[in-house]
Amino acid sequence: MGTRPWIVDDELWALIEPLLPPWPERSPGPRPVSDRLCLQGILFVLYNDIAWQLLPLELGFGSGQTCWRRLDRWQKAGVFDRLHRILLAELNAAGELDWSRACVDGPHPREKGGPDTGPSPVDRRKAGSKHHLICDGRGTPLKVITTAANVNDVTQTLALVDGIPPVAGRPGRPRRRPDALLGDKGYDSNPNRDELRHRRILPVISRKGSPNIKGLGKLRYVVEQTFALLHHFKRLAVRWERRTELHDAFVSLACGLICWRRLKKARS
Repeated sequence: MGTRPWIVDDELWALIEPLLPPWPERSPGPRPVSDRLCLQGILFVLYNDIAWQLLPLELGFGSGQTCWRRLDRWQKAGVFDRLHRILLAELNAAGELDWSRACVDGPHPREKGGPDTGPSPVDRRKAGSKHHLICDGRGTPLKVITTAANVNDVTQTLALVDGIPPVAGRPGRPRRRPDALLGDKGYDSNPNRDELRHRRILPVISRKGSPNIKGLGKLRYVVEQTFALLHHFKRLAVRWERRTELHDAFVSLACGLICWRRLKKARS
């Protein structure tokens, strides 16, 4: 994306524009800032983690309030989740998704208040949030859930698996299930293992009090790489949005951008 990663290129805009809800034909007031410019303003905040009111007006994005309202509007319309799903389908069609295994993790608390926050177990009990992630065998993000920082990882295992969207792109029914699920001892749960097997997913999860499964770490390293990619978007490093749905909008948009980069690399 070059030195200005918030710039939306024509190819990406061609995917996003049809997903945006239309404006009323006779909208009152002055002509609104174009959707493309507002999206670039949202990306500027996502990459640089600045306050909305500090968004540089000279870049033509409109005010921070304008971009914030557009983010809210698009999240309510499901734009970012749909974009993520479309890009997953494109990656699947290109053979770039590894369904042989999926990896789960959730070690990263996010500070600041609002709904879905709780005492962080690693930061002097300060209120914070936490991301729970499931990715495919190549580290492509499939689903991210935001919870309070004191929520145990094991409680989100099935929610992550069931939250994988149906991914088209190949002949037959859209795929939603990996062949195996890899997790560390934080995901040790016999009831969850039974539920995964019921879903025809092989649980490969280390047991507490026993040595780690040999070679599991080498297979699970991709989930740490995916967290690193998400943290490249500075807005996700600390949760500033009090409304969970707005924070999740940034998370979904970041997941879509990661998929977009991988798709462009596969096509080159």
